[in-house]
Amino acid sequence: MAEITLDGQKVEIADGSMVMHAAEKAGTYIPHFCYHKKLSIAANCRMCLVEVEKAPKPMPACATPVTNGMVVHTRSEKAIKAQQSVMEFLLINHPLDCPICDQGGECQLQDLAVGYGGSSSRYEEEKRVVLHKDVGPLISMEEMSRCIHCTRCVRFGQEVAGVMELGMVHRGEHSEITTVLGDTVDSEVSGNMIDLCPVGALTSKPFRYSARNWELSRRKSVSPHDSTGANLIVQVKNNRVMRVLPLENEAVNECWLADRDRFSYEALNGDDRLTSPMLKQGGEWKTVDWQTALEYVANGLKQIKADHGAGSIGVLASPHSTVEELFLAGRLVRGLGSENIDYRLRNAQFTSSGGVHWLGTSIASLSGLQRVLVIGSNLRKDHPLFSLRIRAAVRKGAQVSRIHDVAHDWAMPVASSVTVPAGQWAQALADVAAAVAQSRGTSSPAQGNATDAAKAIAASLLSGERKAILLGNAAAHHANASTLLALAQWIGEATGATVGFLTEAANTVGAQLVNAMPGQGGLNAGQMLSGSLKAAILLNNEPLHDSAAGARAAEALGKAAMVVTLSPFMANMEFSDVLLPIAPWTETPGTFVNAEGRVQSFHAVVKPLGETRPAWKVLRVLGNMLGLREFNYESAQEVLAAARGAADADKPMVQGDKLSNRTTASIDLSVQAGTPVTAPIYQLDSIVRRAESLQLTADGQAVLPEAGRVLREAREPGVLA
Repeated sequence: MAEITLDGQKVEIADGSMVMHAAEKAGTYIPHFCYHKKLSIAANCRMCLVEVEKAPKPMPACATPVTNGMVVHTRSEKAIKAQQSVMEFLLINHPLDCPICDQGGECQLQDLAVGYGGSSSRYEEEKRVVLHKDVGPLISMEEMSRCIHCTRCVRFGQEVAGVMELGMVHRGEHSEITTVLGDTVDSEVSGNMIDLCPVGALTSKPFRYSARNWELSRRKSVSPHDSTGANLIVQVKNNRVMRVLPLENEAVNECWLADRDRFSYEALNGDDRLTSPMLKQGGEWKTVDWQTALEYVANGLKQIKADHGAGSIGVLASPHSTVEELFLAGRLVRGLGSENIDYRLRNAQFTSSGGVHWLGTSIASLSGLQRVLVIGSNLRKDHPLFSLRIRAAVRKGAQVSRIHDVAHDWAMPVASSVTVPAGQWAQALADVAAAVAQSRGTSSPAQGNATDAAKAIAASLLSGERKAILLGNAAAHHANASTLLALAQWIGEATGATVGFLTEAANTVGAQLVNAMPGQGGLNAGQMLSGSLKAAILLNNEPLHDSAAGARAAEALGKAAMVVTLSPFMANMEFSDVLLPIAPWTETPGTFVNAEGRVQSFHAVVKPLGETRPAWKVLRVLGNMLGLREFNYESAQEVLAAARGAADADKPMVQGDKLSNRTTASIDLSVQAGTPVTAPIYQLDSIVRRAESLQLTADGQAVLPEAGRVLREAREPGVLA
């Protein structure tokens, strides 16, 4: 530790720290642009110049290491004059367009110019002009004349995202931040560059010119997409979601957001929203009131139960639904006498180990891992923020190995990789187990061949200290998922690694906690989607896109006597009989449980659109109309308390040994599995699928090129959408 004097205050800070770190610890603000706590030190803006006693000139606080006894002045005349001089240089070429700049009101340059800028400029020559660049549908680089070359965006791409998509070319006042080859910025976390930009050079293209910063109200929420459970600030104007930004939480998403979390809000304001209940009568859809729609559903369920038995009724629920919605859906179908409920729509195997599958460790600990084995995951696209943490671990020396059917580009070095068809993953893991057993002089749990690749993975896992074996979405959906888990468990115990599932959706863990799975004698999702139901309730999902059955699901559900869809969108119209408009995550209170078992509740940030109602209220009223017991909840908090089995709303939902990846399943290497069904990054759920800008990205067009073409044409001048 070193002790320095900062503006007369004694500050103790670790050796190797910079003056800026000491100032942060002391609560002293030093003006800066290029410095960011999550990025490397560049020291190129020079705004943080401070006076260091015995130094011949002002020193940059972000790049000056502390030494014991150092005396620093951040507000002395020498420091202030140095900072004012830097500000004058920064403003020489900066355009005077604050009134039309999207960054107005939240611009660091604007704020610091008030304190350190002059009242007039001594510069009389023409200002430089930088031509705009088109880098895709998410980031606007149309005013690059505003750029002050802090290089935050460049360093973010290199160090955090793992892809250097932006760089600086030329020298002096001719310097430009550009993609060099005129490419688009295609990173799945590219929107963070917008947050990092301290001026109006990089702005949000979907948000552009739609509202002023000071017109927006800010409300906290939680992402409804992948299992990170990223914390959000949702910005609202006139009861409409205008923008989504990250809410810093070091334990969950740090200060980052995936583009999927940031831009999916576009779908909430789209033309595809369902705003009133609808019934199909004579093959035509007609808008009705809630009473008529719910009576139709209640009477239909009663009649089908009387004619075909309760076992002919089932619920297919999305793991993106809230804890409250999933709990009431389960209580509803079980109240009717059926055990047919399942959230595992994309699974090929439905065995249960009795525990709740989860990450097996904390999200924050991923950044400190030394050895990682990932099985069946396109990590970078399936879990962008987990990928950032593991990439950070790799930068500190961690070794990452994987077993998958495609050698995807993870934007990080992969130490060992086994690329084989999905049907051979179990054998590949058995080979790793054999290599581990051979190294330890023990017997292997299955017949395996210690190949060179298996030995490399085994050697990696047997070295190091902090280790994890992570099963991805494809492994969880695998036809031989239980064997993959059993082998991973054995390897984990033999090498001292934790074993866990990355988990697919925002509430995959929560769905397990409230038992949104079939009970004794109940049908699983695969059986329900094969034509076994007379009445199907689809909660917040579209089986055509969200299930392993795909097109077969539409055919099977088309044979049912009644299909009820609860969705924020006009979905499943080809085979549904009733559409009930339910609120998306921004219009309802609820709770998600992320991959590490963290329970995160949130409030509605805007009023429901049109006649839309929160799904928990719809299910509650439907339960009352069916005469079921325990459906008299007055609030989402009461439903959560019932789901948790506790009256104390602050009591943790996840306790004891509820979270467990342990399995007693036998190892079967004979199973020949097909390719597991997983969702591409921008097809994960019904909201992301309808976010226009995300579908225009390279990842979106790779899946739906025709949709991308239509959307591009609709955006061209003179073409009506």
